[in-house]
Amino acid sequence: MIDFDAASMLLQWSAGGLLFLWVTTRRREVSLGYGWLMRGTYLLMAAGAFYIGQFVIEPMPVRDYASLLTAVAAAVALGSSILRRKAGVSGQSALAESRSERVAEMTGIDRAVAVKDESVREFDPRLDLVAPAFGFIGVIAAGLEAGGPAWLSVARFVTGALFLGCVTDAMLLGHWYLVQPGLARGALLELVRWTMWLWIPEVVLLLVPTGMVSAINGTIDDGYNGLLTWFWIMCAVTTIGLVITTRLALKERAYSAVMAATGLLYLAIMTAFGTDLVARALLS
Repeated sequence: MIDFDAASMLLQWSAGGLLFLWVTTRRREVSLGYGWLMRGTYLLMAAGAFYIGQFVIEPMPVRDYASLLTAVAAAVALGSSILRRKAGVSGQSALAESRSERVAEMTGIDRAVAVKDESVREFDPRLDLVAPAFGFIGVIAAGLEAGGPAWLSVARFVTGALFLGCVTDAMLLGHWYLVQPGLARGALLELVRWTMWLWIPEVVLLLVPTGMVSAINGTIDDGYNGLLTWFWIMCAVTTIGLVITTRLALKERAYSAVMAATGLLYLAIMTAFGTDLVARALLS
């Protein structure tokens, strides 16, 4: 059996989300505001993990101070992005300029191009890797301290962080298309693909004994006559079903397909958390 607590869960969520933020920002297509939103959100989660670990539950120094460093690194990246905001985002600017040129060729109407400060260097997406690097140190430490087979515990903690972070980022990026409607779908498709692939190790590792297989065959009593076990099965199956449906929706050319995909991801994030958290609760 493997222990689980709120501080570790918040750090997992923050570390995974910040890593997949880099997966998106490295493309240099999404506007700066998306990065500000994500860094600020995960910064608060990491800070919450530090507070809970140090002042609410039994402290775990490596995990707790890794959480603090994660929050600080996210704040530094956020500050750097804000300071360099006048440089804009190269991919976004290039796309806007090319579309303006096509409109001008077809209609003869010139559209003013957004002014950017050439003297300011663009934000370096590699800064977004520092925070999750600290975060995963804490996640691994939490896994080693959680009990059970060390390899299984660490694997579950790391995979859970990646899975929850990826599906969360995908859902929030889908909403960002309302703010940046001209954004290409490549960034969202990439996160959807990662979510599909991460679902496999996430479920497999939770099934490994002592795991959900033990709950399914009755070795572990969930306390609700098997209801929680069936709920976990439905969450796991529904999650991959929703993600596959999201991928199919994004094949449609209409802009409304992106909004449909976002709604599906909104449901997927709830079932994904059910897949992870219900299993953790039963196996802790």
